[in-house]
Amino acid sequence: MISGIFPPDIGGPATYVPLMAQALAERGHQVKVLTTTEPEKLATKHLYPFPVIRMNRRIPLKKRFFSYASEIIRQSRSVDIIYANGILLETALINKFLGKPLVIKIVGDEAWERSSRRGWTRDSFENFQNTPQRWPVPILKNIRSWYIKQADRIIVPSQYLKRFVVNWGFPDEKCTVIYNAVGRKEMSELEPAGEKEAEAQSSNLFRLITVGRLIALRNVNLILEAIARLPNTSLTIVGDGPCRGEWEEMAVRLNVGNRVTFAGALPVADVHTLLRKHDLFVLASSHEGLPHSVLEAMQCGLPVLTTRVGGTPELVQDNVNGLLVPSDDATALWEALRKMVADEKLRQRLVDGGRETIRCRFAPDHMVARTEETLLEIARSRKPGLPDTLRL
Repeated sequence: MISGIFPPDIGGPATYVPLMAQALAERGHQVKVLTTTEPEKLATKHLYPFPVIRMNRRIPLKKRFFSYASEIIRQSRSVDIIYANGILLETALINKFLGKPLVIKIVGDEAWERSSRRGWTRDSFENFQNTPQRWPVPILKNIRSWYIKQADRIIVPSQYLKRFVVNWGFPDEKCTVIYNAVGRKEMSELEPAGEKEAEAQSSNLFRLITVGRLIALRNVNLILEAIARLPNTSLTIVGDGPCRGEWEEMAVRLNVGNRVTFAGALPVADVHTLLRKHDLFVLASSHEGLPHSVLEAMQCGLPVLTTRVGGTPELVQDNVNGLLVPSDDATALWEALRKMVADEKLRQRLVDGGRETIRCRFAPDHMVARTEETLLEIARSRKPGLPDTLRL
């Protein structure tokens, strides 16, 4: 399994990859993970039942491809199949020579993300797909379309994302939707509602929390504007990224600095502990494939307020297991927050709906079984007679 991020990083793939790798290892498969990390964390120790090979993500760009390529070759020679969750271009290029069955998981559009980060486009995810872009964006789009076509199968976490992957030129019948899930261990640790309510009563402030990489599309600025109009609220922001400094300055400018905590990037276990100490999870993104952070909030017994974007409505049903508001609408976000802060019965009903959603529609056993079935199918299509256990 190849991933661009892995704990102690946070983010969807950093949550999904160890969960899936451990589940596959428990089912008898031989799994190893190849990932990138910050230089000071290359020697990070772990307790996973599979090896984790870490590469330095700060290698100069001119040397990075050859460094990654040599490690991909070294680690992939003896495997039955490669399951790539990141480092997709390098993996696809090297696999042209390795010739291994290749499954790729797509959770977004790397061409759009890079173009947005570098200021080459201001278009939304949807508009970016069909709007003519200036150089060098078309090159990034062509690269993205090329490497996805090298996969034997693509897995996506929502029907929403599948539409775009097919539009990029990948065959519909080879693109499989498998919804994300939360880990079995964390599901057993759901905090009883009574304990949360008792703790909430001991606090003078209603406690909001948001989790994610601090990039522009997360729209944390809208949450800051909302709590500036809700004096009895506090906000914890978990994550790090290029917008952190800007939003720290904004919190001071709005005179809410004493009610806002920037917690930085935290290990998954610490995030879950922190979630359970809050009263409401809010996510104001302008784009999401299918937000893993919302699943984690539901699993920890928090009511959820988020935006009606991307694949989120496939997870959140408005007024059933969360509230949905339009994207980039500060007034709608504030009004929904005010409503949820004031209505304890509404919050509890949404918490109950979230628990039911996790248990019935996003259970980890289903996700693991579907993924295992897909990997076995692709590996055997190239090498009939493989046993029931794979080497990844």
